[in-house]
Amino acid sequence: MKSIDWIIQNVALPVIDRPLLERWIADVAAVHGRILGPLVYIFCDDERIIEVNRQFLQHDYYTDIITFDYSRGKMISGDMFISLDTVATNAESVGAAYDEELHRVIIHGVLHLCGINDKGPGEREIMERNENEALDMLRALRDKA
Repeated sequence: MKSIDWIIQNVALPVIDRPLLERWIADVAAVHGRILGPLVYIFCDDERIIEVNRQFLQHDYYTDIITFDYSRGKMISGDMFISLDTVATNAESVGAAYDEELHRVIIHGVLHLCGINDKGPGEREIMERNENEALDMLRALRDKA
């Protein structure tokens, strides 16, 4: 059974079109040969994300997303912590709209669950290409609506 939960910790829920995003996430997973299992998005602030980063990954830095992968076989499942503070900072630094950057981060976690990495040689470019293709899919879905 698929479900996507949207939770907040220390922040207000961003304005998002949940039904549209949930359809988009399922479509992106399908393109990568995956089906949706339970997904949880936890929107938080920088202080919460660094706490999670330190506690679970022993990393002492801020980040936009931390993905915990519980996937089994073709079914993706996971918890994704997203720092809205870092999303805003990153959007400003790259000259992107906040919503666009938020959508990029939302799908970044899903792409990790689909098996796409971004730490090794050449992997960041593969991740960015997949993010851009997914964002194009979201635009197409919006245009149909």
